[in-house]
Amino acid sequence: MFKLLKTDGKARRGEFTCAHGTVQTPVFMNVGTQAAIKGALSAEDLQNIGCQVELSNTYHLHLRPGDEVVKKCGGLHKFMTWDKPILTDSGGFQVFSLASLRKIKEEGVTFASHIDGHKIFMGPEESMQIQSNLGSDICMAFDECIENPAPRKYVLDSVDRTYRWLVRCKNENARLNSLEDTVNPQQMLWGINQGGTYADIRIDHMKRIADLDLPGYAIGGLAVGETAEEMYDIIEAVEPHMPVDKTRYLMGVGTPTNIIEAVARGVDFFDCVMPARNARHARLFTWDGAINLKNAKYQLDMQPIDPKCDCPVCRRYTRAYIRHLFVADEMLAMRLSVMHNLYFYNKLMEKIREHLDNGTFEEFRNEYSVKLSQRI
Repeated sequence: MFKLLKTDGKARRGEFTCAHGTVQTPVFMNVGTQAAIKGALSAEDLQNIGCQVELSNTYHLHLRPGDEVVKKCGGLHKFMTWDKPILTDSGGFQVFSLASLRKIKEEGVTFASHIDGHKIFMGPEESMQIQSNLGSDICMAFDECIENPAPRKYVLDSVDRTYRWLVRCKNENARLNSLEDTVNPQQMLWGINQGGTYADIRIDHMKRIADLDLPGYAIGGLAVGETAEEMYDIIEAVEPHMPVDKTRYLMGVGTPTNIIEAVARGVDFFDCVMPARNARHARLFTWDGAINLKNAKYQLDMQPIDPKCDCPVCRRYTRAYIRHLFVADEMLAMRLSVMHNLYFYNKLMEKIREHLDNGTFEEFRNEYSVKLSQRI
């Protein structure tokens, strides 16, 4: 359940409570697609860097190790030894990202596995069943993530189908939660708003899914080709029609600047692979802007990645050493860099919450929204 504690303009400070604890919002979910953070971070590491919610992917875990395997191991929390909240994506994004390997029908989607090419069918019921087997706290509705731009007629038809799929998801989620052997009978279903960059379609869809009275809602289908300004425009169009007393999740977003700007527009939950992906390529975030540690100028730099950061990496290691690890192709380079970037994102959210608590969010936004987008 979500409790709105305070607002500062459109920005919201809240608490979300589920079977595995209470989350302070706004929050960034750390992405462990296959029940692990790419970059060799463990569940223990996530606890040490301030992660509140871990996100895993339905499609990938269905393929490996198999959701039935995870259920027999006691669910995803026991499987990966993570005792805090978990959100599972529905597999809907793979409808978009594996476009060359799938066929969409009313019943659902037929995929060709990206691993070995074998055919997989996933519809709303199958997605709910897989997520129930995983035992996540939040399961996402099965939807189609529409590429931007897309023809209006296609978007209208897709959004109508996504709505019908959501009704099926709601019914199946309720059925699964009532079963005696369900891993997490308190699993919550969140709906997803779609509509491409057509504001009127987005608004109509949001009104319809809000009537289903779900515990939370997401804005999906952004950060897939549109500009940042287009994304902000869509958030501003949809937000007035999102229930005030339910969580709001902006899927797959984004940069530190994107997050600050989306918080200012009323968003509570975020996720993105970018901080970990960038880290694996030596692109690291600091409170003065982003740096590329492979640059030669860091060869003799004995400062931490960010002198203003108190993460486990910055407390011990230097830019010169981590740069050497990248040049030498040592795995430790990725581990230390991913740990730093995820800590930075978690600390960013902590600072946002502190400024919301103190009524100084606009000052924070004015100082850091542009600064954190810079490369230094």
